[in-house]
Amino acid sequence: MLVPLRRLRSSRRAVSVLAIWTCFCYALFQFSSNSESSAYVGANVNTRLLLQKVTETPLSTTPMMASNVGSLADTVTSVPRIDTINSNLNDELTPMIARRIPNVPFEYWLKEKSKIYGKNHTCAFYPNVFDIKFNNNYWQTFSTSNGSFYLYGAYYDNREAVNSPTIRILGMINRIEPKVKTHCLFWFDASSDPVVTPVVEYKYIWSKKWGNYKQGILQPYLISCMLPTHGVHRNKVPISVSMTEKGCEPATNNLRVNHDVPVKKGRFAVCVKGLDFLQQDLSVRLVEWIELLGLLGADKIFLYELEVHPNISKVLRYYQQIGKIQLTPITLPGEQPNIPGLRHMYLKSKITSKRQNEVIPYNDCLYRNLYSYDYIALMDTDEVILPKQVATWGELIDDIVPKALTKAKKSNSRVASSYNFRNVYFWDNVHVENSADEKDESEAASFPGYMHMLQHVQRSANYTKPNQYVKCFHDVQKILTIHNHFPLACLGGACKSYPVEPSTAHLQHYRADCVSTLKKSCDSEFKKHLVKDSVIWRYKSDLIPRVNRVLKKLNFLSD
Repeated sequence: MLVPLRRLRSSRRAVSVLAIWTCFCYALFQFSSNSESSAYVGANVNTRLLLQKVTETPLSTTPMMASNVGSLADTVTSVPRIDTINSNLNDELTPMIARRIPNVPFEYWLKEKSKIYGKNHTCAFYPNVFDIKFNNNYWQTFSTSNGSFYLYGAYYDNREAVNSPTIRILGMINRIEPKVKTHCLFWFDASSDPVVTPVVEYKYIWSKKWGNYKQGILQPYLISCMLPTHGVHRNKVPISVSMTEKGCEPATNNLRVNHDVPVKKGRFAVCVKGLDFLQQDLSVRLVEWIELLGLLGADKIFLYELEVHPNISKVLRYYQQIGKIQLTPITLPGEQPNIPGLRHMYLKSKITSKRQNEVIPYNDCLYRNLYSYDYIALMDTDEVILPKQVATWGELIDDIVPKALTKAKKSNSRVASSYNFRNVYFWDNVHVENSADEKDESEAASFPGYMHMLQHVQRSANYTKPNQYVKCFHDVQKILTIHNHFPLACLGGACKSYPVEPSTAHLQHYRADCVSTLKKSCDSEFKKHLVKDSVIWRYKSDLIPRVNRVLKKLNFLSD
């Protein structure tokens, strides 16, 4: 009996020891876990308490520890720089999108889209913006059974010389003399069927003798459709227009109709083709040019942008903000390259295609300004039409128009639709300091060296031949289509251009060399014989401070 009792007591002691050991281990484990958990939570949840403990340590803290503490403090108090998006995002996106695709009636569609799919439709629905087939951002495509159309802009034309109100559509077609029958769909109301009329004309904005006259190559055209002359839509301007082949069928394009009529009409606008200066910084020269045109009487300059140097972009944005210019980005349509740099190389290589592409912005500039200006001038940024006997373009046109009218009456010919100015080269590499006249050098020394036109007054003694490389003042009311140098087609018949005598005014063209077609004769005919022509100096007292003010404003010059 004693043996079992002893065994029982031994078992109880073993169990007690085991229980005590288990409790001890559990307590030790809990203590260790709580310590680690407190340190982890302190570092991630209540970092400021940890920072306080660290910063309260004795002064014997090492420099490295102090640096880490400062860095940690900066991290705690820093706020990341991120964009805060407005809750009403559409209010910000809508005007931005409308600016970027000006040939699309985006805002109108956004406002009226709930009314589009009503029951009263027997022809076609108003095109959804998301169903438009865009090409290279600014073009809309339209495929037919015989050719592809790339549409750029649409314009309301109701000038006095137009027989009936017409919608003009500017675009490129990969066909010469297109034969396909197409239609215009005029949208007067998003909730109603369009008014459908046939295309009455494909006006070629080129000449086959200039090259690229081949099927498959994009060709510039002005497409015309007549507006209704009776009924409820008589004398109304459509909101937008689409083109289809069959008429009543879903459209893949929808162009906003341009019809801007200002409160006050200006006299002169300048149109500049797509700027292609990716690596050349012509920013200071551009400021001088813009300010000179302002002194001459240009009310506004319309420029198109392919790719430009950042400093040029800075200049253009400034002048756009103050309303002196209008800048429109543009691309090449179809399968032509639009990658910056590659596009520049393409245009250098494909000169004829380059010229055909340039026709689009020129004619867009004309038609956007049908009711805004009396005259437009197509110029490059290295050219200026300079009067010789008067100071401004207004005075110049008032002088030459009566002379042109008198000449037309005497010869019983048409009144001029444009007034052309002879081209003469002012050489970039012949500085005024090369002049033999010490007085010239002394006067030029008072001009800033960066004023390119003021510093270069040595020109060729010979002008290029009449009608070669000229630039014009074009009468907006008489031109149908326009080219770099002359109008191509006019309202009411053949175009008539009046040649202005070089003694009255001429086109000053600033170049380092002749154009490629004159390279062979450049040295003997144009560079060998030079004359001084400093008529431009009459503008110096106004031009220099204007240019300097802008250069300082843009931080190109220090105060």
